[in-house]
Amino acid sequence: MSISVFLVDDHAIIREGLTSLLKTDPEINVLGSAANGREAVTQIRQLNPAVAILDISMPDMNGIEAARQIIERSPQVHILILSMHSTATHVFQALEAGVHGYVLKESAAQEIIHAVRTIHAGRRFLSAGVVEVVAENLHTRSDIKPLDSLSKREREILQLVAEGHSSAQIAKKLNLSSKTVDTYRSRLMKKLGLKDVGGIVRFSLQHRLISLD
Repeated sequence: MSISVFLVDDHAIIREGLTSLLKTDPEINVLGSAANGREAVTQIRQLNPAVAILDISMPDMNGIEAARQIIERSPQVHILILSMHSTATHVFQALEAGVHGYVLKESAAQEIIHAVRTIHAGRRFLSAGVVEVVAENLHTRSDIKPLDSLSKREREILQLVAEGHSSAQIAKKLNLSSKTVDTYRSRLMKKLGLKDVGGIVRFSLQHRLISLD
């Protein structure tokens, strides 16, 4: 049975290299690719691949937030993070988002095909380095997750505000009124204890919703 895969990375050379690597397995079919998270969410919903491979650091929505939205809108798609980041923050945020696997780019050549096959079969796959990070940091994790207090719409608006969009722009993107967007924004700021847009940006950087990369 063919395993359909969609690739998401902001570097064309990485997408091309992954495509060539995955094509060495005759049962894997690369359906397409995207250069940012927002484009990926849209295309994956249309193409419905079995597996989506996402980088974390990308413009216009990072891979972890894209994974959350893909899982919400297309729960049948298995998500594999492929990243150079191996910090506990990145790993746990990805796992909390619901991804099925996490592979480090340094070991991608050896692991990517096995990882795709493993998560497609319904099991999790973590690179050895990621397993070590999880084991070392599991006892330090807090049960308090501020983002969990937000609704799907509030999280979406938080992301857009952090990316620099105005209420009018957000209203147009989400087909809402500017007043409704302002209401959602006030509500999410109250939940998170934030007082201004600068606070939203700092919070979003701390929680890797946006990146300075």
